[in-house]
Amino acid sequence: MNCKVCNSISDVFANGKILNKYFIIYYQCKHCGFTQTEEPYWLKDVYSQAINNSDIGMLSRNIANTIVSRAIISVFFNPEARFVDYGGGYGIFVRLMRDYGFAFYRLDKYCQNLFTKGFDFEESAHDTLELMTAFEVFEHFPNPSDNLDELLKISSNILFTTELVPASNPKPEEWWYYGLDHGQHISFYTVKSLQYLANSKGLNLYTNSRNFHLFTKKQISPFLFRLLCNNKLSTLCNLFNRRSSLLAVDYEAITGKRLI
Repeated sequence: MNCKVCNSISDVFANGKILNKYFIIYYQCKHCGFTQTEEPYWLKDVYSQAINNSDIGMLSRNIANTIVSRAIISVFFNPEARFVDYGGGYGIFVRLMRDYGFAFYRLDKYCQNLFTKGFDFEESAHDTLELMTAFEVFEHFPNPSDNLDELLKISSNILFTTELVPASNPKPEEWWYYGLDHGQHISFYTVKSLQYLANSKGLNLYTNSRNFHLFTKKQISPFLFRLLCNNKLSTLCNLFNRRSSLLAVDYEAITGKRLI
């Protein structure tokens, strides 16, 4: 197969069994290190429900992402602007960010909105967006370069999470992130592959070389970005960048009544 990031030749890397029934092949690019599955013919089965049953870390992950996102937005972007969470799931992250005073909207074509009804993203209603977040989304992309183009139509600043392939280069049964039990993860990145994506779109890449990454045209401090990806340091930063919650405003917008 050709690499879906840099278009170099990808060699067979490993075999894996997903959903306890599909034996599939994984390919790895020797040029950029990107690992991909064979063409994912099984996706129609794995997305019968948007959130897989083994995703038991959803709440803690959203809380952690909120802490880091608040700090990164406060330091590098305009906190008064509008934002969108791509692949926003049930709307937990958007609700938390709005509670902390950031005008976030949710965008998810496949998952039911439980927590932020009335705050789904409509492209026609927003002239400009300061930043898009996309947490645990990139590993689901069947064609990362094309999928990234779709995101860039909405915002040129994308803060996202995806676990990078460890230096030990584990096989599917040796690393939980391959998600053999649910089969939804089909794309796995290295810093080099993310850098190639950034370069191909005229963007800068900032990363903590583990799970938090930023595509942007801005030039910021890589060192400071890495610091703010640490929950403890982000929490400290947030103490000095408090904002008024949108909870009361949102309540009035939904009900027509003031929250007393």
